[in-house]
Amino acid sequence: MTQQLAQPVEQQKKGLARVFHFAKKLGNSVSAVSEGFYVVYRHQLYKQPNAPENTRYVQWFCRRLCKVFNIEVQIHGDAAQRDPALWVSNHVSWLDIPVLGSGARVFFLAKAEIEQWPLLGKLAKGGGTLFIKRGSGDSLRIREEIAKFLTQGIPVLFFPEATTSDGTYIKRIHGRLLGAAIEAQRPVQIALIAYVNQQGELDHVAPYFGDISFTDHVKRVLEMPKVTAHLMFLPRIDVTGKTLEVLTKEVQENMQKGLQALHQNILAV
Repeated sequence: MTQQLAQPVEQQKKGLARVFHFAKKLGNSVSAVSEGFYVVYRHQLYKQPNAPENTRYVQWFCRRLCKVFNIEVQIHGDAAQRDPALWVSNHVSWLDIPVLGSGARVFFLAKAEIEQWPLLGKLAKGGGTLFIKRGSGDSLRIREEIAKFLTQGIPVLFFPEATTSDGTYIKRIHGRLLGAAIEAQRPVQIALIAYVNQQGELDHVAPYFGDISFTDHVKRVLEMPKVTAHLMFLPRIDVTGKTLEVLTKEVQENMQKGLQALHQNILAV
């Protein structure tokens, strides 16, 4: 009888612990967003949101978010910011933004819908995010804008897969925007992300794909235990003399081989 009574009590304790953990993370999230707005308006980033020096504020905010979501970022490879480059990365989750931003000083290219999000849309815009409409023919204007930024020493990152995956492979690369690197004669910098749980396996909570809504996924992320985001930088790709077709193929192959190598190095056997 005593054992039967003890089980519900233990379950209640675990339930209360989960609620407390969720509430704490939610409170920290609200606090981080508030701090982000404070930085945007305190330093008047909205007046020149794409000024190169603003990337340090973007990096600070991204690191703040990683702490909120209990994500430890481990960097592999050379992340030194020498000459500006066009950055590309595999796309696993909306969490990729704080992970990448914590490891590299860049501005992001995001889908236009994010600009309309309450609060977060304005915060992203104030932090220098560029927005593109899917299938609207907007890519030519964005490519020209990215090329202009690159020539001015402003690094930009986008996700050439155009959508998220479960993190186990690289989808087909859409290379049209890679033309900005050729036009500006700037190298391409590949970054690769892998989310690993405490058992040394690819995490199944952090990836955002499938039919789950954004709100539900945020809730799952707030409830998830600590995750390590492994962020690997590959050697930069020189674009001199390369056509868009050749460059796209090289980026595709390097991302596929790089992700396989990253998984081999970090996952438990």
